[in-house]
Amino acid sequence: MGDLVLGIETSCDETAVAVVERATVVRSSVVSSQIDQHAQFGGVVPEVAGRAHVQELVPVLAEALATAGIEGSEVEAVAATTGPGLVGSLLVGVSAAKALSLAWGVPFVSVNHLEAHLYASFLEEPDLKMPLVVLLVSGGHTMLVLMDGHGRYRMLGSTLDDAAGEAYDKVARYLGLGYPGGPAIDALSADGDPEAFDYPRALVQENPDTLPDDRRFAFSFSGLKTAVVNHVRAEPDVSTADVAASFQAAVVDALITKTGWAIEATGAVGACLGGGVAANSLLRERFAILCEESGVRAFVPSRAMCTDNAAMVAAAGWWRLKSDGPSPLDTGADPNLPLPLLN
Repeated sequence: MGDLVLGIETSCDETAVAVVERATVVRSSVVSSQIDQHAQFGGVVPEVAGRAHVQELVPVLAEALATAGIEGSEVEAVAATTGPGLVGSLLVGVSAAKALSLAWGVPFVSVNHLEAHLYASFLEEPDLKMPLVVLLVSGGHTMLVLMDGHGRYRMLGSTLDDAAGEAYDKVARYLGLGYPGGPAIDALSADGDPEAFDYPRALVQENPDTLPDDRRFAFSFSGLKTAVVNHVRAEPDVSTADVAASFQAAVVDALITKTGWAIEATGAVGACLGGGVAANSLLRERFAILCEESGVRAFVPSRAMCTDNAAMVAAAGWWRLKSDGPSPLDTGADPNLPLPLLN
């Protein structure tokens, strides 16, 4: 089985290529961000993202190989994100991965973007023990996943409406803080009072047993977003820093409370953060405290491994190749590809 895997990630607005050995040793990880190109529009524009991937993929690939100190002929498998994501962006990476697979005569491996995020922690902490509760939080997804073993996942709960990162972006846009909203609100919150306003924490209460089973580990951020917008609309002179801090406190309270319930309910021995919102300073702090109080091992990836990157794709690809073998070359991009779960 190929131990040296080249990973390609183009699911949204980062063009990334990495070379990873045996899913643990990162030989190179190169990311070209498109934030500046999308900031003027207040969010990711799919057409702009797709064109940028076409322009950036070859130079990023060349840099990744050079940094790893290898020739393309030394790569033993090529893994690429096939979904979920923006279909135009996905197609760029998937097409390139298949072409390289054919040119180098090595296996092609289809990787689920969400599964890749689950493996980001293992790149920096290969000895993590399972079962693990993983809080995966990004602009497109918010979910609690129980990782029973490699490739063995159970969905505990996910958002019923907006993802946490999506709520951050929408609130930041309304407050005039620009894009991306997460870092802007996180930075401004340091100057605000998180207790200034009591914004709603949907589906969060003292006793989780009072919630229906399909709501116990679910999230909802649409009402919170609306509450903030209505508040600022009614009081336009309110302190923006206080609004940002109070909003962030409400989001993190919901995430941490549900994670604590999941740890207790599953008997997990550890917990991990994943996804772009995992770079949030308050969430990282509260997550570490929660795990210490719960008596489980906590792992919070470096910020570079929280955001989209190809090293996590290569790592997930190595495990998928080990368990399932190569993916068919007629595997296409799927913008709604679900996380593969146990029945």
